[in-house]
Formats: sequence, structure tokens, C-alpha cells
Amino acid sequence: MAISFQQISSAMPVESAQIGYMPPVDNINAENLMSLVAFCQTKGFDFVVSPINAPGYRRVLFESDDPQSPEMMTWRAGQQAFTPEDLVLRTADHSDYIVGTISDWQNCDSPDTKVRLHSELALKQQFNWVSHLGLGGVMLPYPPSTEPLTNYGRVLTGALSILPYTTCWFKVPCMDEILERDVTEEAQGMKSWERWNSLRNMAGSDSKLGVALELSGALPSDAVLDRWFAEPVKVIVLPEDVFLTNNKGYPVLSKRHQHVVRKFIKFKPYFIISSSSFPKLTLDEFSDDMLEHSFASPHADYVRYLHRTQETPGVIDQFAVGYQDFLQAPLQPLQDNLESNTYETFEKDPIKYQQYELAVERALLDRPIPTNGEPDITVIMVVGAGRGPLVNCSLRAAEKAGRNVRVYAVEKNPNAFVTIQNMKANVWGDRVNIVFSDMRTWKAPEKADILVSELLGSFGDNELSPECLDGAQKFLKPDGISIPANYTTFVAPMASNKLHSDVATFKDLAHFETSYVVMFKAISLLAQPKSIWMFEHPNRTDIPMDQGKWALVEQLDNHHNVRSGSIEFTSENSGMIHGVAGYFESVLYKDVMLSINPETHSPGMFSWFPIYFPVKTPLYVPAHSQVVLDFWRLTDTRKVWYEWRVSCKMEGVGEIHSTPIYNVGGRSSSIGLF
Repeated sequence: MAISFQQISSAMPVESAQIGYMPPVDNINAENLMSLVAFCQTKGFDFVVSPINAPGYRRVLFESDDPQSPEMMTWRAGQQAFTPEDLVLRTADHSDYIVGTISDWQNCDSPDTKVRLHSELALKQQFNWVSHLGLGGVMLPYPPSTEPLTNYGRVLTGALSILPYTTCWFKVPCMDEILERDVTEEAQGMKSWERWNSLRNMAGSDSKLGVALELSGALPSDAVLDRWFAEPVKVIVLPEDVFLTNNKGYPVLSKRHQHVVRKFIKFKPYFIISSSSFPKLTLDEFSDDMLEHSFASPHADYVRYLHRTQETPGVIDQFAVGYQDFLQAPLQPLQDNLESNTYETFEKDPIKYQQYELAVERALLDRPIPTNGEPDITVIMVVGAGRGPLVNCSLRAAEKAGRNVRVYAVEKNPNAFVTIQNMKANVWGDRVNIVFSDMRTWKAPEKADILVSELLGSFGDNELSPECLDGAQKFLKPDGISIPANYTTFVAPMASNKLHSDVATFKDLAHFETSYVVMFKAISLLAQPKSIWMFEHPNRTDIPMDQGKWALVEQLDNHHNVRSGSIEFTSENSGMIHGVAGYFESVLYKDVMLSINPETHSPGMFSWFPIYFPVKTPLYVPAHSQVVLDFWRLTDTRKVWYEWRVSCKMEGVGEIHSTPIYNVGGRSSSIGLF
């Protein structure tokens, strides 16, 4: 049985690049195909690209035949099979090693009705033959730049169902030289993406259609290439003529091409080395070419070298293995008790606790030393203590600052509290008082100088830090310090065909009205994130610091924690919006920060992944248009939820696209207050 390219990918070691060879297709025929396969195997290629049909198959256009030709009528009726002369791939031999290509003379959008119809019928006949052979992959040619894609998109969308087990790659040049002639340098390359995007939208974002992106000597800007990182780029095609020759005579890529290829390597694509010359397949065993013939391809070796010499994955990349572009539900620590392995995962983050320790140390140093005989003890309350990492941070900070502290560790999770009891018995001793209680209802025996919490979520406030700290604020002194002091939420319009397709597999509205924590990989931001709202602690404006007023406050609502914002972005290049990316920045104390915002990300920190808010119907955004993100954080007596809307407008035109408001009233997703 033929092995699929997905199986090949999973069977190969992670460090192995899969590289194919594509000679000029016009030189490949049924007679030399097996010799070509043997040549490619000798040269170390993992697969070879070959036309499915011989040039003679063009006969099915019946360009000079009478409209009532009996032969044409028979073929149209599907009653005429391939002849051997029609085919290059005549048998299933080496079907697990060959990627087929569809004939490029087919034109489903031709103004000629007969050419249009016969191109459609030929494509379906070729797809049926590919399915019969069990080919692992098939490559679709890039239609002429001057032709529309509408009918081609319809035909292709319908025909893809013929290939249930075959990977389909649409070959796209990164620069369409014909369409780019009058385009500014900054936008060059977008026309190719536009044509792919048009075809993909017709086929549907959840189709099996992938991209074989062909790199050229001139490359688009990083901003344009960034659009491709959100697309299903399965193959990078490298023509031999984009390679340079180094002083030792070996092919190499320019630094710019190396940079681009290395970025794509992270997405684990296949590579194809395309050649403008056909190799010598038959050699005299005594010829000078015989020795060279037995060597591996220097172009393939170079690509493997780039793959092998990738930067060593950083802490975040190592941690993210298995999580990248994987949809996860945000934690609900008030509603659910976290499991031990969840705590353990978070506790492995050295940066977060390093910053917390620094913040507590600086806060301790800033506390005035008593001069009137009062006890020189600073009271630190760690609320939501989990298994105790912030307690350890506080004790280490006190030792560094040379201050005496009395620490309270407050935790409501009965399972985590078992660990805390063990820590007190075996490590902390009398330095720490442990309390099994919800911080919002605990009656503290004394006031705290410093309140330390670890309640932040990927969106800043989505794990109910504001609500929790409102309740804990009652046992903070009037001049007390909260760590964190504030946190700001950031949003940005984003494209990700992968994430949108994953949400679409659920086939309901509820999953499009749910936010997901995701370690982003195959995404593209259409603009840099902007802040949308902020929370500060202690909240002296809405929550009284006077203990006597708390009996009244506890009967009040949560509306002071409602937030809303409408943020406008300009997209310099065209793109698709598949949702909204969310991030946060937090000031722990003065200049000590934590951030997952890309521009200010805390190096090496992995405790939080960004958050993804999907939209059901992706929006097309023209170049230089404005994207408006409307967000609401809303609440009632039992829950908190988010609502969101995305719209696009153009100067002088007004709004051109918009989504409905998602998750109205928290109907699909919310965060429980109890």
C-alpha cells in the first residue's frame, strides 16, 4: 500500500528535511521515468515530481474537431479511458515516491466554452487516476496571471473530494512578475497571495488544499512574507537558479534567502529543488560524470545543512513542543480546582518567579524602617498560594532585603493545601501561617503590608484577578502594596488558517464564541497589538479601604469591573482576519514587569500563551484599510464574559465588512465567579 506524505512526515525523525527533485516536466516521459526515480534515489532525494500525463493528452481539448465529433462526445460522456500514450505515470510503481503534477495547458477560466469544459473534465479524469494510483501528493499549476480564478476555484473545490488520501499542493510564486509590474516595492508579492487567498476562500479554509510556495531571486518584504506564515504552506520550491556559488564551487543561498528558508523550516515543510535542465540518466561507466552521478545533490545537501543548523530551541520553544497552534480552554481557577501537573508546569517557569521575587524584594526595601519602637516586621499575604512558589519567592526576597517578615499563605484548593501543609511542616516552619480559605471571604487576623497574588490569565483579567483582589483588598493596609500593581490587556487582528479550521471542525456557533489559549505559530498579525483596558490594585476608587464599610460592599455588584474598548488599526497590506489575538503586560512593582505582548515579551517566560478570539466568517482586509476591534468585559452576579466584534472600513467609503457581536450575554462561554 502506498504511504501518504503525512505518514512519511510522522515516520521521519524531526531533524530530517524531506526534499524532492523537479526537473523540467516536458522532458519526463514513461520511458525515462524509472531511470529518473533511480537517479533521484542515488542523489539522496526523498521524492521526485513528475507529470501525470504526456503532452499528447492535450488532445482532449479537441481544438480542431467538429462540435459533433463522435470521439469528443464519447470522451465527454466519460466513456473513454486514458490510452497508454496519454500517460507518463502508467502504473502504481513507486507511487509512494512520486508527486504528480497536473497539466498546465488546462484553463478552466478560458473564454472558449469548449476549452473551459474540457479542462474541467480533464482535471477530474486526472484526479481519478491519481486516486487510483495512490499517489502521496499532487501539485496543481499556477494559472496564467491574466486569467481569473473563479471557475477554476469551483472546479477544484468539487474535485478535491476525489482525492481522500492525497495531499494537494497549489504551486504559487512568491512574486508574480506580471502582476507586480506597477506595484510599489513594499507591496510586491501581495498579488500572488491575493490569488491564493481567492482560491482558498472558494475552496473553504478547512479544505485539504496546501501551498507549494516558489521562492524567486527577488523576495518580498518580511511584512508581505509574514502573510504566508498564516497559510498552509506545505512545500517550499527552490529553483536551482536562486542559489549562488561560493568560493569552493558549492551552491549556497544569499543571506536574505537563508533567513526566509530558516523561518519556514520551523513549520516543517517539504522542499523541492527545481531544475531548468534535465539530468543525464544514462552514463558510460568510465565517463567523468559517473563519479559525480553517485554523489548526493549539493543543493539538497545545502538545504539539509540549513535544517541541521537551526538555532537551538530556546526555553519557550522547548516548552511549547506539542502546544503550538493547539486550542486549549482557559483555566477557571475559581470554578475548578487545578490539578497537580498544572501547578507543576507553571512552577517550572524561572522568569516569572524571578520577577516576582525581585518585585517583593524592592517593595520590602521601600518600606520605611520603624523608628518609634514598633515591631520591625512586614506582613506579606500570598493569596491564591497554590503549592507555595510565591511563598518561597517572598521568603527569599526577605532574606535578600534583610527584612523580617510574617507570611500568610491563603489557598482554597483542598488538594493544593495538602502540599502547603507539608511545606509548612518540612520547610517553612513558623515563618509562614497557612490558611485554607477563599481569599474573598477570609477574615484576616491582621492587615497586610504587601499583598502578593498570581491570578493573571492570558488576557490579563480572564482568570478573574480583579474580582479576587477586590475581595482580598479588605485586609491590605491603607498604604499597602499590591503585587501586581496593574495589568493591561492588548489586542490585534490576526490571520491563521490553521486555528480557524480547527475551530470550524466543531461545526457550531458556540466554539466560535469561545476564547482559546494558544501557543501561536502559524499566524500573522495584521498590525501590532494595542492596549484596550487596564486594571489597577489596590482599587482605592471603587473598593473602600475602611474595614467597617465592607459589610456594605459585599452586597454590591461587580459592575466596576466592566470594561469596554474600541481600537482602530491600519493594515498596510491586504490580509484575512480569522480572529483576534490577545496579550497582557503587568507591572508587578514599579519597573518590575511581566509581559506576553510580542513587543515587550519577558524573555524566556512561558507560563502564559496568548489568547485567541475567533470569528466565524473570516474578513478580507484590503491594503491601507482600517480594522476596528470592539471588545467588552461584562458581568452579572454569577459570571464574567467577553463579547467582541470585528469590522473593516476604508477612507471615503465607510464600513465595508463587519461581524456580528459574538458571545452576547455570555451565551457560549463565560468565567464562573463561584
